[in-house]
Amino acid sequence: MAENAKSPSFDNRQNPQNPYNRVMGALLERCPAHVEPDRWQQAAADAESFLPQWGEQAEGLGWSSADLFGLHPVPDKPHPSYRRLSRYDCTGLLWLLEGRAVTMLSSESAVILNPKTGNATKYRKERKPAYGPLGDSMDDIA
Repeated sequence: MAENAKSPSFDNRQNPQNPYNRVMGALLERCPAHVEPDRWQQAAADAESFLPQWGEQAEGLGWSSADLFGLHPVPDKPHPSYRRLSRYDCTGLLWLLEGRAVTMLSSESAVILNPKTGNATKYRKERKPAYGPLGDSMDDIA
């Protein structure tokens, strides 16, 4: 499926000491299973824009590779319609940018600006809600 998709370029090499380089290299090597090639290519392009500007700060604020690049683990027997990006609660920031820019980064969240509307979206690094009705998770209980 997606393994045959063409890998995005990586001309904008990062600092070799950047802790995210290994994960970035793996991302660029091939499209992850159960991810659409266009979303993979966009995530790679977003990572190439994000890391030079925010990588050092993200590391200092405690953002892990999973916080930035994370995907839901593939089940043993995934349904044919299964897509890893359908699980927001397991999806790293870079998969959600879709060409938009981060305008603020803290130890707990990032603000993503939508240039078309001027609206901002707050991405929470931890305790992201899974899609579902209120009460679907123990985290919903205050």
